[in-house]
Amino acid sequence: MKRENLQRLLAPRHLAFIGGRSMARALKRCAEGGFAGPMWLVNPQYDELEGVPCVRSIAELPEGPDAVFVATNRDLTLQAVAELAAKDAGGAICYASGFAETGAEGEALQRRLLASASDMALLGPNCYGLLDYLHGSALWPVAHGGHLVEKGVAVLTQSGNFAYNLSMSDRSLPIAYMASVGNQAQLGVAELMDVLLDEPRVTAIGLHLEGLKNVPGFARAAFKALQKGIPVIALKTGVSEIGAELALSHTSSLAGSDALYDALFDRLGVIRVSGPVSFIETLKAAACGNLPAGPSLAALACSGGDAGLIADYAERNGLSLPKLVDAQRAELAQVLPDYANIANPLDFTTAIWGDGPALERMLDSALQTEADAALLVLDYPGEETGERPQCDLLLELYCAALERHGKVGFIASALPELLPKHARELLHAHGVAALQGVEDGLAAWGRIAHYRQCREALLARGEAALVPLCPQALESQGRMLDEWQSKQVLKPFGLPLPRAALSTPAQAREAATDVGFPLALKVVSAQLPHKTEAGGVALNLRNEAALEAALFDMRENIARHAPGVPFDQVLLERMANPPLAELIVGIKRENGFGLALVLGAGGILVELLKDSRSLLLPTTDAAIRDALLGLRSAPLLTGFRGRPAVNLEALVEAIRAVADYACEHVDTLLELDVNPLLADADGAVAVDALIRTAE
Repeated sequence: MKRENLQRLLAPRHLAFIGGRSMARALKRCAEGGFAGPMWLVNPQYDELEGVPCVRSIAELPEGPDAVFVATNRDLTLQAVAELAAKDAGGAICYASGFAETGAEGEALQRRLLASASDMALLGPNCYGLLDYLHGSALWPVAHGGHLVEKGVAVLTQSGNFAYNLSMSDRSLPIAYMASVGNQAQLGVAELMDVLLDEPRVTAIGLHLEGLKNVPGFARAAFKALQKGIPVIALKTGVSEIGAELALSHTSSLAGSDALYDALFDRLGVIRVSGPVSFIETLKAAACGNLPAGPSLAALACSGGDAGLIADYAERNGLSLPKLVDAQRAELAQVLPDYANIANPLDFTTAIWGDGPALERMLDSALQTEADAALLVLDYPGEETGERPQCDLLLELYCAALERHGKVGFIASALPELLPKHARELLHAHGVAALQGVEDGLAAWGRIAHYRQCREALLARGEAALVPLCPQALESQGRMLDEWQSKQVLKPFGLPLPRAALSTPAQAREAATDVGFPLALKVVSAQLPHKTEAGGVALNLRNEAALEAALFDMRENIARHAPGVPFDQVLLERMANPPLAELIVGIKRENGFGLALVLGAGGILVELLKDSRSLLLPTTDAAIRDALLGLRSAPLLTGFRGRPAVNLEALVEAIRAVADYACEHVDTLLELDVNPLLADADGAVAVDALIRTAE
């Protein structure tokens, strides 16, 4: 029922506004914007406001409206939502603040609000509302800059002001929907995405996030987008410590670990951008729905300087510029002057500027290419110059040539302000992205080309289909397992371990006979997780005399550096062969967000290199393999400077054992480290492990 009511909210037949004069103006803006269905203004104190007749109460409405904007204080909002639910309304937007973002009292009120809504769809509270430019429904408290579109992107944001500014921007982003989600008491990013992805006129999803409240739901929706080939572009704030605190106070959102957001986005093919400009331009690159099959470009400019910019920015963003074939060069030489640089990027000069037939011949020759897409850099002069008609001519000819040759294409201006509104809108009408600024434009196109290129690989890897674990909060410090205990609980899951024996110092000589020399000697105590610093580790002991000496020194070291730790248990392990690579395999727990498998360069290089990758659990062997090969230290795994490669399959199996243990113990696991995990051509072996679990 809630899903059906959300569909009513997103495609309403009738609207209601509850409030005063601002709501009367909002209703009139809907009429001016093209909404054709019945609209009612509810106000108990007036017969009319701003020329709009008022209905005295919700009960007196002729029927339950599909979509309602509630612009009253929080106490009256609670009452209105209950009455709307009783009236069988579809969905309500709650503008009022003062709920969960304010603390415990507000959280209690928000729970009451949610209960009052029953099966009605509820957006907010503490939100600006919903702009629907497919149907002309603007459930919004102030002016907005958008207009009706045939298709476009859906933008979901936790900032009403960001949404307002985006609607007012002079960038011609075709917006189908824009929702300010506020506190996400009921409807959040995940729920809205899921329904919006069923609207065929939505070509991409844009997310401005402070934090996610429903990671599993988001993962399901993002996987649905990946299956449909609909790009999701995310601008995630709250990266800094102060930003995370602001997110919590603004919309009661937990920012979470930024590394885990990266892991989530990478898993699901979500395109992450760094700022509002890259957000808008990347959405524009996807908005027409004509995505490039790959990263190659046929690029055109009428200036050598612009051609140079194209070449540099294409390389920077992973876009290739295939060379022209001889037949193209010959054809272009017939239409262009001798001083034209016939290459890709093509500088076709201004010699044929305004010459329709010559421009058409040039475009036909340049677009006879196997490149995945075409780019034209075009800058409009000021209107007062009288030279804009020549630009309009080239633009029209370019769009026609793309259609003639069945090419995906875009236009980018060298400077953002030199592509005027009429040109942008004409391009979008032809399904050609109008990107502003050659640097931002090529970066945006590179992101979309990379998405299209990687999508099939992500689907084949299988990880995106798995719903991430979302562990409940564990507040206790828990208990630490010693190294022996940690290894023993991991062993049944398949973690390879060296031959070993647990012993007392007095019986160590007998145990060493069973283990065999050379061996490693370690103190065993849950109170001493960092044994090396306390002198609790001795390596490469080759005989009994070396073992006796190590035991004596270790007893002295422990007494000096950790006097409270008893020296009553030791671990003897057969020394492993010198490895080709050392890795750390860990589990990071983010309460309410995810459980992550962290892979990185291990041993003494952990802190020095800070070379790691994170995968949310559960994951797949293919994803583990790709993460290993994505490390900066990956050449050590694949055969560095003629050395043999590690047994990658055995290494993946060892890591899988850690991941399987973590998934089975998600309710109690607080911390896990295997460091180092030694890898060579024969396999892998874990020589140290640490686990901390809840009591």
